[in-house]
Amino acid sequence: MTVGWLTVERGEAPLIVSVAHAGVHIPPDVEARLVSTWLARKDTDFRVDLLYDFAAGLGATIIRTAVSRTLVDVNRDPSGASLYPGAATTALCPTTTFDGEALYREGAEPDAAEIARREGAWFDPYHRALSEEIGRLRARHNAVVLYDAHSIRSRVPRLFEGDLPNFNLGTNGGASCDGALTVAVEAACDRSGFSRVTDGRFKGGYITRHFGKPEAGVHALQMELACRGYMAEPDGPMTPENWPGPYDPARAAPMRAVLTEVLRACLNFAAALSPPSLEEGNPEGVEVAAAVRESRRMARRREPPSPASPVLPPRQREEKRGP
Repeated sequence: MTVGWLTVERGEAPLIVSVAHAGVHIPPDVEARLVSTWLARKDTDFRVDLLYDFAAGLGATIIRTAVSRTLVDVNRDPSGASLYPGAATTALCPTTTFDGEALYREGAEPDAAEIARREGAWFDPYHRALSEEIGRLRARHNAVVLYDAHSIRSRVPRLFEGDLPNFNLGTNGGASCDGALTVAVEAACDRSGFSRVTDGRFKGGYITRHFGKPEAGVHALQMELACRGYMAEPDGPMTPENWPGPYDPARAAPMRAVLTEVLRACLNFAAALSPPSLEEGNPEGVEVAAAVRESRRMARRREPPSPASPVLPPRQREEKRGP
């Protein structure tokens, strides 16, 4: 189902894939006030919709917006509260790029009234769609996984030092999903040879933090990919001539293969929390079910863990695959 800028592709499996930042549409009246449309689209999660186009074949529900994050960022707290206090970030209606470049001509930034209009026109419907699909699937399944799919340039000095790991898993310090789901997704990533960190620079945005309620059967996580894992990034400064690069299916294939296993891990986790009869004939589901039970048994024997720290050493292990 596509209604204008919002697409909801329904599946029946207990998995929702949110694609919040792949859109590039900017209305003409807003575009006229921008410094440049290229700058306004520079921080798009380019090609993420293509990267995950296999998810529908797994039975997942896919929700995506065609609207640029410059117009309104559906993964920010609408109250204006920072998701990363003390660190550089962007707002609900950004006025700068990740690199700190001004998006609007002087004096043309959106005021409070315009921000409220944008929130009502685009932010609220996106979140209403997420809520409705979670409710629909939760009525059919004991557990639902909300997987928030993102990507970012590998090097953004204003946001983080050095090269970002390939896989950046965010669980809000373990609060947005069951620990067994985290372990299963980490294992799928780590078997690949790509680098991975959990709750590092990116711990999950507003979508993950707002909807993740594991005690209510809704397990949310964010996956932030470094773009170099599936598309070319320029070695030097980015310009309209070299960014974004074209989508190359051959280059993206290894990353897509790992992401397929990641989503299968999410599905197996959700299946493991279904009635025992649904685990029959699904050895992976039985295995994950045992992991879930063990995770919960251990949790009862210890104090609540402190916020998760990166599983990799500060320099991260050397990548075995990808540039």
